[in-house]
Amino acid sequence: MKKIALFMLVVLALAGMAAGCGNTKQAAAPAGKTVVKIGATAVPHAEILQVIKPALDQEGVDLQIVEMTDYVRPNLAVADKELDANFFQHIPYLDKFAGERNLQLANIAAIHIEPMGIYSHKIKTIGELANGAEIAIPNDPSNGGRALALLAKAGVITLKEGAGVNATVSDITANAKNVKIRELEAPQLPRALEDVAAAVINTNYALEAKLVPTRDALVIEQNDSPYVNILVVRKGDENRPEIQKLAKALTSPEVKKFITEKYQGAVVPAF
Repeated sequence: MKKIALFMLVVLALAGMAAGCGNTKQAAAPAGKTVVKIGATAVPHAEILQVIKPALDQEGVDLQIVEMTDYVRPNLAVADKELDANFFQHIPYLDKFAGERNLQLANIAAIHIEPMGIYSHKIKTIGELANGAEIAIPNDPSNGGRALALLAKAGVITLKEGAGVNATVSDITANAKNVKIRELEAPQLPRALEDVAAAVINTNYALEAKLVPTRDALVIEQNDSPYVNILVVRKGDENRPEIQKLAKALTSPEVKKFITEKYQGAVVPAF
């Protein structure tokens, strides 16, 4: 009996580990429907996708949404044909990620902008940063560069001229308050607010942590940010009828209205 119980515990543990990675196995399509399987982070991407499911169903498309918790797996799963599409990233991230791994991925629709913000549980204004304060930023190159640019815009640091979206900490040329930059996985940043003076957080993770960017951010990007979130598929799949229907649904007046009303400026339509 002890051996059986131990075996069952191992099986359950393995099942739990698999569930945490997002199930990319394709479920059978209902009769007369074409399955489109799409990977997305929970907020706001999966929430937006839920809005268009009924309309796509009426057009013969069974949209299957796989919620994912990181910024690496969604692109790999599309490239490996485990997913048909993903919706979680901005253009600079796609360009760098796909370029470094030679992935044949295509951006087919611009959906929304999530203004990145600087948050803190310890100070009320960016001017209150103490000398030597620690600030956490995302550790992936495109979002890290974006965070550094926002810190520069807020007057915390100065970056080398021309550093652009790929700026790194080595591009900091002036740091009046000698702030220390801690690079962390993007999903960890909201939790890091207990340990650091401030953190630069992507809006999707801020929303998941119940932060309201337009209320809680000390500094927030303006709506002209180039970091538009996009719908991505494999190159060669752009003209599949079901993919075209998905892109059209994501850029519909219904979606624009949903984004505007639900997120109140924390997420901004890009179409």
